[in-house]
Amino acid sequence: QVQLVESGGGSVQAGGSLRLSCAASGQTFSRYAMGWFRQAPGKEREFVAAITWSGDSTYYADSVKGRFTISRDNAKNTVYLQMNSLKPEDTAVYYCAASYGRPVNSAGRPLRYDYWGQGSQVTVSS
Repeated sequence: QVQLVESGGGSVQAGGSLRLSCAASGQTFSRYAMGWFRQAPGKEREFVAAITWSGDSTYYADSVKGRFTISRDNAKNTVYLQMNSLKPEDTAVYYCAASYGRPVNSAGRPLRYDYWGQGSQVTVSS
């Protein structure tokens, strides 16, 4: 079992920045690929970013490319999402998730996640 706890959410003005953190415990963190997802009110949950277990590959949704950066520190069992140039449409509950093994898409991005955090609210005002 893996437990995931997000932190770092809050309210920010458009154009500002936030950094989300996701601390993992319970099992060896480094063997899991990690991802971030978000869900706005009345909308489906959508993929935001992912990183492989070794940190050698990252993946981003088109809507956040160039603005968000995912990273991980396996020594601290933590994954991060640095969010810059935030827009009102980024407002959502953000979830971190852990993926162990297949399936993956043709680029190697995990398609299934085994564990999920409780979510952290991010609100961007204009």
